[in-house]
Amino acid sequence: MKQLGAYLEKLAAADLFSGVVLVARDAKSTFQKAYGLASRAYNVPNKIDTKFNVASINKMFTGVVVAQLAENGRLSFDDPVGKHLPDYPNKDVAEKVTLHHLLTHTSGLGDCLDNLRYLPVREKTRRVRDYFPLFEKDPLTFEPGARYEYSNVGYILLGAVIEKVSGQDYFAYMSERVFEPAGMADTGFYELDQDTPGIATGYEPKLVGNQLTMLNNTHRLPMKGCPAGLGYSTAPDLLRFDQALRAHKLLSRKSTETLLAGKVKLGPEAAAKYAYGFFDEPVHGRRIVHHGGGFAGIDTQLDMYLDQGYTVVVLTNRPWVTGQRVKDRIRELLTRE
Repeated sequence: MKQLGAYLEKLAAADLFSGVVLVARDAKSTFQKAYGLASRAYNVPNKIDTKFNVASINKMFTGVVVAQLAENGRLSFDDPVGKHLPDYPNKDVAEKVTLHHLLTHTSGLGDCLDNLRYLPVREKTRRVRDYFPLFEKDPLTFEPGARYEYSNVGYILLGAVIEKVSGQDYFAYMSERVFEPAGMADTGFYELDQDTPGIATGYEPKLVGNQLTMLNNTHRLPMKGCPAGLGYSTAPDLLRFDQALRAHKLLSRKSTETLLAGKVKLGPEAAAKYAYGFFDEPVHGRRIVHHGGGFAGIDTQLDMYLDQGYTVVVLTNRPWVTGQRVKDRIRELLTRE
């Protein structure tokens, strides 16, 4: 880990990395360190237990809960959307799109978080169905199952299905079924207008005149995260999630294998496949199950090295690509052992 430490110190010294990196093997930490500032405005440093917005890492949690409901016989991956959301206004989606399509990004649905329609209503997004007006009348862009195309809309719909089947609010059910059993006390969907201690503010670069300025990303975030992402967690909590999943505290062994097994290739030449809220990818002959998250001022990654027992967490409050460079460097170091 000396090479990794030297690499991160160099990046941090050049103000190219701000965040937390944790590497563990068989649940025991072999490297963990925080760099940079959680708040530039108040000069607050990042700490190991700083809460970062983890963006699409949340899709892992949503996938787990859908698999739990399937394991308990309360739904099937082959169910059409309309079976659980009979009032959904788009009949094509209700009749043709299955939960499997939603989970694997093969539904033909698109995005809504990067849509120009989203920013004007971002302050009203506190419940899962608050997002529906942004996409519920949109036509399918391709026949469900025809190909992989990443879709945040698909995971928001999964959140609505979870609410319908469980009879509970998505956020409360997620805490009850994933966060609490895994011991993730510092993970949640915090609302921006509430005072939550220990949160890192995200920053994105903007050229103002000839000066590069780092702007606070708060004006781009929804008021509350959603089943597709933008909740908060810490590096230690993500390690706890990894270990709970591997120890079958959240799902049976069989259901865990179903959850993590790659099902859809990302493209004709891609080695990676998408599973149910996880990427399943061979890297130098090693199997890594993972998910990352990127948004304005956010870059995150959780890698589960299933063959070697490693867990790698990279959380940054800087733009997309920053954390990916670190993740790639760690993969190179660990898979070449």
